[in-house]
Amino acid sequence: MYIYFSALILLTVWVRMAQLQQGGPDEKEKTTALKDLLSRIDLDELMKKDEPPLEFPDTLEGFEYGFNEKGQLRHVKTGEPFVFNYREDLHRWNQKRYEALGEIITKYVYGLLEKECHLKKVTLPVDATESEPKSFIFMSEDALTNTDKLLVLIHGSGVVRAGQWARRLIINEDLDSGTQIPYIKRATEEGYGVIVLNPNENYIEVEKTKAQVQLSSDSSDEPAEKRERKDKIQKETKKRRDFYEKYRNPQKEKETVQMYIRMIQREAEVKNKVTAVALTDSVHNVWHQEAGKTIREWMRENCCNWVSSSEPLDTSVESMLPDCPRVSAGTERHELTSWKSFPSIFKFFSEAIEAKNSSGKPAPTRRSNRIKYEEF
Repeated sequence: MYIYFSALILLTVWVRMAQLQQGGPDEKEKTTALKDLLSRIDLDELMKKDEPPLEFPDTLEGFEYGFNEKGQLRHVKTGEPFVFNYREDLHRWNQKRYEALGEIITKYVYGLLEKECHLKKVTLPVDATESEPKSFIFMSEDALTNTDKLLVLIHGSGVVRAGQWARRLIINEDLDSGTQIPYIKRATEEGYGVIVLNPNENYIEVEKTKAQVQLSSDSSDEPAEKRERKDKIQKETKKRRDFYEKYRNPQKEKETVQMYIRMIQREAEVKNKVTAVALTDSVHNVWHQEAGKTIREWMRENCCNWVSSSEPLDTSVESMLPDCPRVSAGTERHELTSWKSFPSIFKFFSEAIEAKNSSGKPAPTRRSNRIKYEEF
C-alpha cells in the first residue's frame, strides 16, 4: 500500500542521515539538506492517504450492533462480538470507528440509568446561567431526602462518563462488568439513595475561532518581526511533535479551548458525612496531591482500595504509601477490579454503617484494625 511505501522511503532517509552524520563537513551539509526535506513532508497528510472517509453511523442500529439478553454487544446479523480491525492495515480509521461507537455507548448507558435504574438527570451547577458551561449527574428520587444512607458512584479518568467503569468492557465483555448498573440496582434494593457523578465531564471543549487564535498570537509585547519568526518555529516544532499523538488520538485534530465548569471543595463536610469510601485500583497519590495529615488519617480509617493483584479477593496488599488499606480485587486486570470486588465492597459498606450506628463513630477499616493489633 501507499502508506507502507511512504514509510519505507522515510526509513531509508533516516538511515541515510545516520550514515552521513558519521562523515565530514560535506556529509553534514547533506544531512542538513535532508532534515530540511523531512521538515517539508506533511506526515499527517501522508498517513491519511488512501484512507476511507471518516463517516460513521450515529446509532447502534447503524453500526448493525445491539445488546443481547446477557448484556453483550453483538452483531445483529452474525451474532459475533465487536471487531476492532474492521479494515485491515487502517488502524487510524478503525480507531475513529471505535471512538464513534464509544460515543453511542455513552448515550446508551445514560438511557439505561434513566429507564432501568430510574435515576433522573440533574444539570450542574444548579444555579448556572444560560451561557455558562454546564455538566450533569444522575440521582435517585430520594438521593437528597434519604436520611439513612446514600451511595455516591464516581468513575475513573479517561473517556468514560457517568454510569461507566470501562468502555472496553462494555464493548468486549458485557454491561454488568463495564457499567455501574449492578451497583445502582443493589444499592436501591438495600435502601440506599444513589448519586452517579460525572467527573470527566468537568469542562467543555469548543473549537477556537480565528479571532481567538489571532488574539492569542498577538498578545505579546515583542516586536512583530521577532514574534512572527518565533511563532513560525513554534508551529513547525509543535506540528512534528504532535504527529504521533494526533495519530493515536485523532479526535484532537482541531484546535480547541477548554471552558471549565464551576467546582468547589468541601473537605470538612465530606469527612463528617461520609462513612466509608471504596476505591478500585485507584491511582491517587497523597504526596502528589498534597493531602494534609487530617485527610491521610481520615483515609486510613474510612477508605479501602481494592487493587489489581494475583492474590485471592480481599487479601491484604502491602503499600509504601501512608494512605488507605489495600486489598486484592481478585483480578490482575485493572478494568475488572470494580466488577470483581462488587460483593466485597457492599459487605464493607454494610459493616461500616453497622459499626457507625452502634457506636456513633466511623468504623475502622479491616487493615487498620490489623495494624493497630500489630503495634501492641
